[in-house]
Amino acid sequence: MQMREPPVPPVPGSRATIVSGVRAGEVFERTDWVAEELPVALEYNGISHAVMLATPSDLEDFAVGFSRTEGIVDDVAQIFDCEQVESGQGYTLSLQIASSCLGRLKERRRSLAGRTGCGLCGTESLEHALRMPMPLPSGARFEATAIARALGQMRDRQLLLGVTGATHAAAWCTAAGEIALVREDVGRHNALDKLVGALLRAHRPAGDGFILISSRASYEMVQKAAAAGVTVLAAVSGVTALAIHVADNAGLALLGFARGDDVCIYSHATRIGLKRPL
Repeated sequence: MQMREPPVPPVPGSRATIVSGVRAGEVFERTDWVAEELPVALEYNGISHAVMLATPSDLEDFAVGFSRTEGIVDDVAQIFDCEQVESGQGYTLSLQIASSCLGRLKERRRSLAGRTGCGLCGTESLEHALRMPMPLPSGARFEATAIARALGQMRDRQLLLGVTGATHAAAWCTAAGEIALVREDVGRHNALDKLVGALLRAHRPAGDGFILISSRASYEMVQKAAAAGVTVLAAVSGVTALAIHVADNAGLALLGFARGDDVCIYSHATRIGLKRPL
């Protein structure tokens, strides 16, 4: 029976476990790394708002990004403090936000639990289910070659996926196709929220680049990207009809099946520069 030690150092958001099985006809037992998934509660001015299942890394980025993409705040300046508390059950993120945001918070309070599939779980009414983002500014344009360049870097930047094989990633890329920021999580929505939060905390103009995600592009992924001010969202997997509808209305170029040099453009194709065959 073969044994091996886990990689050192571990990647944040992972933990060691013992796994046994059969591979290539050989029985094995070894130490391996798995992605962590824990309850993360978000509280605003003492009001409990949501409980998510998330990977406990970059949690302040998550709190800031979630607050912005869910429309709880309009700007990072409206978040005065964020305290992270760990307990035996998980983590609590206690945020202090501007009083002007409290009315909106109370109107749109949700009881969310582990939103890793659809993005509407716990929504209280149809009125709150679909939140159309504000129209994005026109003019921003990116080359398809830049998207392909970023795709070529993506896998090497997914450190947590590399050791666990169980996480999604969202990356913010410059106009030249260089990946500047990456965030990972067991939930694709969470990974995108973490990325948006990181951009806000770094005071980087999100519209200067584009976002690449390692998952499919659903309605909420488009809504969150548009809320961050990004005009191009590229997914390595497919897109949904509602995602296309929202992207059309927001002025966002939605790309799917972005793999290597290949890409499908589902909305606002004029934002993407394509090299056409002679």
